[in-house]
Amino acid sequence: MNSKFDIVIIGGGNAGFGVSAVVSEAGKSIAFIEERDFGGTCPNRGCTPKKVLVAAAHSLHEIELAHTHGIDVGKPKLNWEKLIDRKDDMIGFIPDAMKGVAEKRGSVFRGHARFTGPNTVEVDGTLIEGENIVIATGSKPRPLNIPGAGLMITSDEVLSEKQQPDEVVFVGGGVIAMEFSHVYARAGTKVTILEAMPQLLPRMDEDAVAAIRAETERLGVTIKTDVNVREISTSGGRLKVAYSHDGGDHQVIADRVVNGAGRVANVDTLNLDAANISHDGVRIEVDEHLRSVSNPSVWVAGDALVNSAQLSPLATYEGRLVAHNIIHGPEKTPDYEATPSAVYTVPALSTVGLTEKQATEMGLDVAVTTNDMTGWFSGKSYSETVAWSKVLVDRKTDRVVSAHLVGHHGEDLIHLFSLAMKHAIPASDLKDTPMAFPTFASDVKNLF
Repeated sequence: MNSKFDIVIIGGGNAGFGVSAVVSEAGKSIAFIEERDFGGTCPNRGCTPKKVLVAAAHSLHEIELAHTHGIDVGKPKLNWEKLIDRKDDMIGFIPDAMKGVAEKRGSVFRGHARFTGPNTVEVDGTLIEGENIVIATGSKPRPLNIPGAGLMITSDEVLSEKQQPDEVVFVGGGVIAMEFSHVYARAGTKVTILEAMPQLLPRMDEDAVAAIRAETERLGVTIKTDVNVREISTSGGRLKVAYSHDGGDHQVIADRVVNGAGRVANVDTLNLDAANISHDGVRIEVDEHLRSVSNPSVWVAGDALVNSAQLSPLATYEGRLVAHNIIHGPEKTPDYEATPSAVYTVPALSTVGLTEKQATEMGLDVAVTTNDMTGWFSGKSYSETVAWSKVLVDRKTDRVVSAHLVGHHGEDLIHLFSLAMKHAIPASDLKDTPMAFPTFASDVKNLF
């Protein structure tokens, strides 16, 4: 098999496929290196299978609200094993299908890649040389320096274990903890979230987080912030989590303890020093074109970066941008300003742009409009248990600075705000645009 290529892509996930889609059309030779499942985390162990579980939680939520519409139903019971089987049936084809795409675009190497020089990597004894090498290795669960941390499971096991636990503790209150807590709680599992920071989802707007926290607690989830988890140990066939909170020592017993502290770039085993790649063990230093500052043959895209959000659409976007810069020279830079995202609780927390705190720190003169929409006709029609929004508009430019939505189909409405930001549509024009009524979108004009 040829061992010299125009582009070597380390990682067969969204970022890697974003690169390959562009460079293959340009006629470049490609080496694909993947040590696990083609497709990467998102379709195999992340967003896609997770949404199957979230869909079940939505159904349970609708059943909970049925009585408000005059519908009498019995208490539902989720068969966890059947849910996991359904998830497996829906995603099982993905790795082979994605491998097939990779094989059509280039040569596939299976195994773990390690740099041996500025332009060479070794995969299970095979030396591969690339004029350009793209690190698209994704992310992995953030390791926690807690005694007994090895007793924790990750989101991988949450998505694969067929026995529903009676009690679960999440160490960390990030996206993983919030999303899975809503699934578990609605399925009848007792859930506790222990977060070290003062706020859950610390990078998001604090008022939006407060709204989804209240809804999460309404489900019966116990949430504690400013927590120091001291130790995880076994106790009578179960697990004990010892922690400090509000000046006192506490403990909670559970069947499973889940690492909910987020994910970090998966680059620490690539032998980066051999390629003269500047890094600190997790962060690879890149320039504005996503190119290594110390080795111009190396590029980084997707979750292996640490200066952008860990979102699969962004990984594809960054991969395509890197591919363009490889082919045409370093001329494109990423623009993250109008990137929408959602935390798939039920209902979801959706956001685009700056938090109010960030806007204030930047000295922007913004009009801030906050709404509780549970009393609006649309909110009452669907018996929304939480419907909340905050929209920031620059007073000087009449441009949307950000939007933060909880419920009210915000995971879809957020894209209207994202488009307005990306294409510089004045907020007044967005407000004056007629939208079909009655829809949640028709409420956009009232959000700011």
